[in-house]
Formats: sequence, structure tokens, C-alpha cells
Amino acid sequence: MSTPNILWLASVTLPAAARALGLAGAIGGGWVEGQLSAVKDKARITVCTVNGAAKAPLYAEADGVCYAVLPRGAPDKFAALLNRVKPDLVHLWGSEYPPAAALMAQCSPERVLLSVQGLMGPCAEHLLDGVPTEYRGSCLGQRLIDRVVPGGLLDKQQAFFDAQAAREKALLAGLRHVSGRTEWDKAQLARLAPGARYYHCGETLRPAFYEDGPAAPDEKSAPPAGAARSAAQPPDAPVLLLSQGNLPLKGLHRLIEALPAVRAVYPRAQLRVAGWPPLDKGPLLRPVIRWMFPYQRYCAALAGRLGVAGMIRYTGPLNADAMKRQYRQADVFLLCSSIENSPNSLGEAMLLGRPCVASRVGGVPSLLEHGREGLLYPADDPAALADAILTLLADPARAAAMGAAARARALKTHDPAQNAGALLGIYRQMLAGAPQTEAPGKGREGGEAAG
Repeated sequence: MSTPNILWLASVTLPAAARALGLAGAIGGGWVEGQLSAVKDKARITVCTVNGAAKAPLYAEADGVCYAVLPRGAPDKFAALLNRVKPDLVHLWGSEYPPAAALMAQCSPERVLLSVQGLMGPCAEHLLDGVPTEYRGSCLGQRLIDRVVPGGLLDKQQAFFDAQAAREKALLAGLRHVSGRTEWDKAQLARLAPGARYYHCGETLRPAFYEDGPAAPDEKSAPPAGAARSAAQPPDAPVLLLSQGNLPLKGLHRLIEALPAVRAVYPRAQLRVAGWPPLDKGPLLRPVIRWMFPYQRYCAALAGRLGVAGMIRYTGPLNADAMKRQYRQADVFLLCSSIENSPNSLGEAMLLGRPCVASRVGGVPSLLEHGREGLLYPADDPAALADAILTLLADPARAAAMGAAARARALKTHDPAQNAGALLGIYRQMLAGAPQTEAPGKGREGGEAAG
């Protein structure tokens, strides 16, 4: 078979595309970037995104990949793109954003593959888990301000998630081919996309996380990934790392509830939260900003009441290399979400051999084995979260052994060559018109793509 010509649609403009086209690129798209690096030499790939910074369609080629960035709002933009690229197949990376439905509407369903990252329906259902009712609503004054200077109103976030979930549900109902990577997403897709064939295809993460090398000079003095600390030299100021704290879905508030128990044993412990800190524009605007960002206000009030505000540090936005340093400086990586499918952050932490504590939700148990590769706990139980953290901190040798086991598992789960082979196998089956004898969740996953 000749080299397949595949059009990818992603929700985030990749850094390589932004550089090639002179756009300001957001940090993100690692789940697409990783797989792209593994398959670009075996298929002709055009990666398309829709970006408000583009005033007209932009095209470029860099490092063997074609990039297309389209402006928002042009009804014929996908028809022109399809005519230009003439793809054999269209591959949608994610299901909830409007361009995915717009592109699919112009394609035969038999030639469209959707790769699931997360699922917006469950995310919408669990978005505000554990947040008190008084922080969830908004008043007329907040909504008026939000129209001029957008804030973080939780009812607005809920409405946005609900709209994405409805859009995703409609898209999934019309699909014929879907790929996922966990037992949880397989079961979800059996319900949401009953007419589609399910393929298993593992996730390839950002290239930086497969690279071995010495610790950077500013890294904490710590053993390499997988090596045990001496029991005689336990850390007196352990570092905990959470990869995101701005959405209630990610569980920062429940982690804050667990911190007093950690602080009681390790008074100098520190929690680092990757990403932007709560907005602060000085004392005059501070009350208004707090009013407009209720989740951040709740977390700050909770931390203050529990006496742990001084433990929390925000890193600011991080690129791959900076995030890698944060993982390596951490004694324990934490995933505290109320729902996840296959979180990139957990895979990255595992690839680096970090001891991990994760909530037992969604697809997480498909990625990490409790007691051997890390510790799982109920997402709504801060006491259990604290116990898991303290268990790893109290036994550095066991924590290191779990980190080593996690790394061994992640090197298989996220193996670039294996996952590229699985994806190319899916393309071959679709192009060959393989008969659809199996619906999602029914029996063995499809052919060469099964894992």
C-alpha cells in the first residue's frame, strides 16, 4: 500500500506550526505532538487547527509535516482544505470542539477516525465535585463584569462544559471508527458511539519525557528516577507536585484538605501547582478579582482556614523541559482529579520514574497498578489522599521501587514505536475497508491495533 495521506485536526496549534507560520503558539497539544513525531516518516500528515490569530488560511511545511491554520468563522474553510489536501482519511484528535463536527460533516464517516483524549460528558458531570454550593452561582453584577473582562465564574464554566458535552454526544453518535486507550473509555464509547468500531491505540507523550540525562544544576539534590533514597536521610522538606489547579475538576481543593495531615508530619513540606497562580492586580482590584474567580477564592479561603496557605507555590506556565524539571524535583506526584481518562501528566510522571499518588477514577486504573506502581485512593476522600502521601514519604525505598515499576509500565504503555505501529495499523484497516463486525466494548479490539 502506498504512503497514506492523512489529515489531522487538533484543538491546539502545535508549537512547530506556530513557529512555521509566525503565530504565537500556546503550550499544549503534547498528546498530538508525541504521536506526530513517531508517525511523520511513515505517513504524509497534514495537521490542521483553527486559530483566531489567523486572518486567512495559512499553510506551511516543516520537518516533513504540513501545517494548516484556518481562521474562525469561514463556512467553506474545510471544503477548501479537503480539496487542497485530498486526504485518504481524516483523523480527529478530540471530540468536543466545534471544528471537529464541522469537518466531519463534509466527510464520509467511513473515512473518519476519532481519537479520544477525555470525554466531556463525564467531565461536565464531575466538574464541580466537592465545591460548596455558595461558590457555584453568580449574580447579575458578576455576569455584567464578565462580559467585559472574563473571569472564572463556575456557572459559566459549567454551561461551557455542558455545551461541549452535548456537542460531543452528537458527534460520537455518527462515528464509525474510534480509538481509545483505557477500559473506561472503551466502556464509555460502547454507550456513546454504538455504531463505531473501537481500536486500542496507546498514547505517545511529548518527546522530552523519553530523554535520559543528568539532573539540571538547579534541581533538588535527589537520586535519579528509580533509585532509592537512603532511609537514614529522609527528606525534611518534601515536594509534592500537582500539574493543574485552576479547574475544580483537578481537585486542588480536596488536596488542600489533605495538607494539614502532611504538614503535621513534615512541617516544611511544599506543594507546587504547575500553571498560573491566582490573578492579582494589586490591593485596589484584589476584592473584585477574588469576587470574579470563586474557585480560586474558595481554595485560598480553605487553605487559610486550615493553616496551609504557606505550603502552596505556583510555578507559572511551563514548557516541556521546565515541567520535566518540576517532576524530577518532586518527591511525590499527585493526580487528584474527580474524573480522568488517560491523563498526560500521570504518564509523564511515570515515564520519569516518580512515585505517584492518583485518584481511582475513570481510566487511571488502566494505567497504574495500585500497590505496585503507585497508590490509588478514592477521589472524594482527602484523608485517604493524605495517608497515601505519607505512606510514600515515610518509606523512600518503597516509593522509589514503585517509581521504577511505574517507569517500566509507562515505557510500554507510551512506547512511540508500538503506538505508531498501532495507529498505522488502524489507518490500513480503514483504508482496506475492513468489515465492521464489532462495536465498542464488544469482544477483542480491532486487528493489528489491539493492545
